[in-house]
Amino acid sequence: MADPTGPQDAAPMDAPRERLWNLGPGCLGTAELLTALLGSGCRKTVEADLGHELVRNFGSLEAMARCAEGQLLRIPGMGRSKVATLKAAFEVARRLALEARAASPIVDSPEAVARLLRGDWATLEAERFVVLILTTRRRLIRIEQVSQGLLDSVLVHPREVFRPAIASNAHAIILAHNHPGGDPNPSEADIRATRDLVRAGQLLRIEVLDHVILGRAMEGRPKDYCSLREQGYFYS
Repeated sequence: MADPTGPQDAAPMDAPRERLWNLGPGCLGTAELLTALLGSGCRKTVEADLGHELVRNFGSLEAMARCAEGQLLRIPGMGRSKVATLKAAFEVARRLALEARAASPIVDSPEAVARLLRGDWATLEAERFVVLILTTRRRLIRIEQVSQGLLDSVLVHPREVFRPAIASNAHAIILAHNHPGGDPNPSEADIRATRDLVRAGQLLRIEVLDHVILGRAMEGRPKDYCSLREQGYFYS
């Protein structure tokens, strides 16, 4: 019988990196990408490699990014060096999202808002309310944080919302905040605050184009965001 620790295991353990090299990262699943990043750990089979262990224990990249270092260290094969590598990878992804903002993209849909914010907001445990300040052509000037609240609430005042828009001579704004609990559907307080801000914008002649709430996608709810304009709250 072949020695399970011998050279014949080198190819299976390196398989995710070989597949990445030959096919590109887009062809790999999440577990394979994690294995390519971290190595296979202490297990010796592709079926039980480190990437699969992480996915099996945490379920999603978002949960991994949120967790403390001690939780990662409890996974077989995860030492301090691998934990540091994984945390560094999440930070690189966050900074990549920030760089995308700096390119002054056109923000003309709820999906465009979600694409700008989701990378930086994936690990937030409290609500954050921001204003996307836009030109007449819907090009992003900047994103201004208005407030950061407790787990279930965030305080928003029209003065704080429109001050940066006035200072930037903005034509329009989009409101956005997150629901750390995961469900992006608006609360009654979200709806009331949105209508108040829409009316304030009409007085100031700064159009409020939308209010986008970010949560998490899940089975039966493929979108991780909700648009109050799409739901009709801007028309009633």
